[in-house]
Amino acid sequence: MYHNPVLLNKSIDGLNIREDGVYVDATFGGGGHARAVLECLGQEGSLVAFDQDLEAEVNKPNDRRLIFVNQNFRYLKNFLRLYDKIPVDGILADLGVSSHQFDEAGRGFSTRMDGPLDMRMSHRQTQSAADVVNTYSEDELNNIFRLYGEIKNSRCMAKLIVENRGQQAIETTFQLIKAVEKCIPPTRMNKMLAMLFQAIRIEVNQELEALKLFLEQSADVLKPGGRLVIISYHSLEDRLVKNFIKTGNFEGKLQKDFFGNNLVDFKTVVSKAIVPDKSEIEQNSRARSAKLRIAEKI
Repeated sequence: MYHNPVLLNKSIDGLNIREDGVYVDATFGGGGHARAVLECLGQEGSLVAFDQDLEAEVNKPNDRRLIFVNQNFRYLKNFLRLYDKIPVDGILADLGVSSHQFDEAGRGFSTRMDGPLDMRMSHRQTQSAADVVNTYSEDELNNIFRLYGEIKNSRCMAKLIVENRGQQAIETTFQLIKAVEKCIPPTRMNKMLAMLFQAIRIEVNQELEALKLFLEQSADVLKPGGRLVIISYHSLEDRLVKNFIKTGNFEGKLQKDFFGNNLVDFKTVVSKAIVPDKSEIEQNSRARSAKLRIAEKI
């Protein structure tokens, strides 16, 4: 398996699984969450699992109740319609990058290993991290680093990247790190590099746009009483999930219809995000920043 599934028991409990229900694992990855869902289902139940990474398919269990879709979850509604699985009883998404992707130097996700600047979740995508780093203007890079990485000295990083690529194309992770290290205090090196790589990865994969599309479609395909269970790992994702669940939009502003009714599709099952306990974090450092939100379709 790719990694230990984060918040496994709490997320499975949050789905409130019915034995004959239809469920979606929108981020199959190593298959840990999917296997746990299948264990709760009876012979009449079914699970549709999405993952845009072709390498994830090797983790697919041989189970007739499972349908594996090698696509991004932004196409949730299309494929559920294709397989005649609308409406569904529950949807689970773990928005993190899998440990397997981080640990494989050739994918370019890790700051710890040298490898090509790729960062594509799916090789169907044409734009890589190298394309972003070497072709975006200084202003565009600054905006990405500021918005997606929440980096305070984003302008300095953008400027150094443009200066360095003018002498030689930046094609590897270590070349990128060397280009920006003058901007980073030694005591904050790991943290700020992680923020930089996060920002580029989000841009390459259009992650926030895909998440918005997925959340909107989840409201359409869930049946009343169905559960939406989302694990996020940084504030940008969590804010979108929290706002959408509570207000029905991504700005977090509650809107009402002509009759004064709130225009929301969900009610929260737990008022605050659930976070891993100390023992889980000790066993799996990847869980450290995880936040779990559970909502029910009204």
